[in-house]
Amino acid sequence: MRVLLVSPAFHGYHAAIAASLGTRGHEVTTHVYDDNGGVVGRTWHQVRHQLPHKIGAGSHRGLAREATERAAAAVSAARPEAVVVVKGDTLGSGFWESIAGLPRVTWLYDEVRRTRWTIERLGGIGPIATYSALDDVDFEAAALATRHLPLAFDHRLVPTPTTRRTHDISFIGARYPTRERVLTVLRDEGIPVRAHGRDWSSHPIDRLRTWRVGTPALPAGRDVGRAAAYDVMAASAATLNLHGDQDGFTMRTFEAAGIGGVELLDRLDVEGLYDPGTEVLTWTTPEELTDLCRRSLADPGWTDTIRAAARARTLAEHTFDHRVAVLEASWDTA
Repeated sequence: MRVLLVSPAFHGYHAAIAASLGTRGHEVTTHVYDDNGGVVGRTWHQVRHQLPHKIGAGSHRGLAREATERAAAAVSAARPEAVVVVKGDTLGSGFWESIAGLPRVTWLYDEVRRTRWTIERLGGIGPIATYSALDDVDFEAAALATRHLPLAFDHRLVPTPTTRRTHDISFIGARYPTRERVLTVLRDEGIPVRAHGRDWSSHPIDRLRTWRVGTPALPAGRDVGRAAAYDVMAASAATLNLHGDQDGFTMRTFEAAGIGGVELLDRLDVEGLYDPGTEVLTWTTPEELTDLCRRSLADPGWTDTIRAAARARTLAEHTFDHRVAVLEASWDTA
């Protein structure tokens, strides 16, 4: 079928979804609805939209209107026979009207409370797949066509994990107060922790991009792309996966395991996806985390068995190929 994939740019995951759709025999056209057009476009976007919004002098309504118009035009150009939408909360009624009557499914990788969606709006868009088990229950109670669909690992991006090893505990992701506290505790306990990302970096460009002056007193590197992030996680003695106030499991859950990393996961409810203790390492207290870090640094024989088991489980059950098969079954009900 001719499939139109409508997705945000977010870390390039649309490329993984498109590749998996292609593997299933579909002819895929991708429309990235928040693409701002390279360096010049991103700079203009910051000046025109992000800066006014930060200082309370503007809204995102104009941006949403432009994104909606571009997405509706993409539908006309692609003439799809089915549509897969990722997130899509900023797209207005003009887009959803343009795909009315087509087989379609929308995959949400955030809790609905973190988006501009409401259950009322979701009622008019067709089948939904959500990474949030709690949202899935609420959607079902509201008589929406819904199913729970966890996120996934892009096994095509780095087919063979690195064999290089570093003597550190890595974290890759945005800087939030809860995450900073965890990393600070580890640093204070003498654990060689290192954060990666523009929110942590002391580089002047990163401070400018994140509208800040100061930098946390933690070892840190700049942004890394997904392929480089996979290498960092695989090479680290262990890598942190910090959720906080989320009930869905982040993409990092499947990436850290899939790349053969030693995943330190702050969730005990991972059973059903991974086996705690043999495929991922779970913890609830700073003391438990510190002990796991120390053992990971000291006992590579133990962690090698975890790496192998985590990667095998992921490749068997948790790639984008597995998830896209579910999306394909979902759009049949549209």
